[in-house]
Amino acid sequence: MNVGGWLADTRTSYDTVANSYADLLRDALAGYPYLRSALALFAEMVQAEGGGPVADVGCGPGYVTAHLRGLGVDAFGIDLSPGMVEAARRDHPGLRFEVGSMTDLDLADGSVAGLLAWWSLIHVPDGGVPAVLAHFRRVLRPGGPLVVSFHVGDETHLKTEGYGGHPMNVHIHRRRPERVSAWLREAGFTVEAETLLDPHEDRPAAIVFARRQR
Repeated sequence: MNVGGWLADTRTSYDTVANSYADLLRDALAGYPYLRSALALFAEMVQAEGGGPVADVGCGPGYVTAHLRGLGVDAFGIDLSPGMVEAARRDHPGLRFEVGSMTDLDLADGSVAGLLAWWSLIHVPDGGVPAVLAHFRRVLRPGGPLVVSFHVGDETHLKTEGYGGHPMNVHIHRRRPERVSAWLREAGFTVEAETLLDPHEDRPAAIVFARRQR
């Protein structure tokens, strides 16, 4: 897969904002009961399949990885940005965090019991999404759950500044749940639920629950 310059831009941007981003999101889940409930459901789905290692792909500073561990899930984090991985290791010592890319996951086939892409697929251009989802399917066990969350819309926004006023150069792709679900089905997943959050706001969000076909 030819990932072009967007991958390098994303890595550099998140390296730049890593510490500010970690400070901003450290307690982010506290004010979002629907997000916590989605993560609790994901943890329940993993445990119902017998448990095992769970990959939080695009984990950022690791706050969701740590939350999943608190729910009894054997979660570990992977992020493109070395700065984010450093922040995650600092804030959550003892948990496993690795530098890696969802465009080329360095995980063995069928090695994870569940996979979470928590607002991390949003920087992947449309043309790259099928290959990323193929990696997700490859590393998941048959029947393993996948949760993907994202911003809802039809447009792409170039983010040039963020998280403490630092410069960034990343594209944020907003997508419709039905489009993401169609990609998932084409990649060999069964889509089980689509949840829309803040449907009447300017920038709603969605969470799609899927499962690797057996």
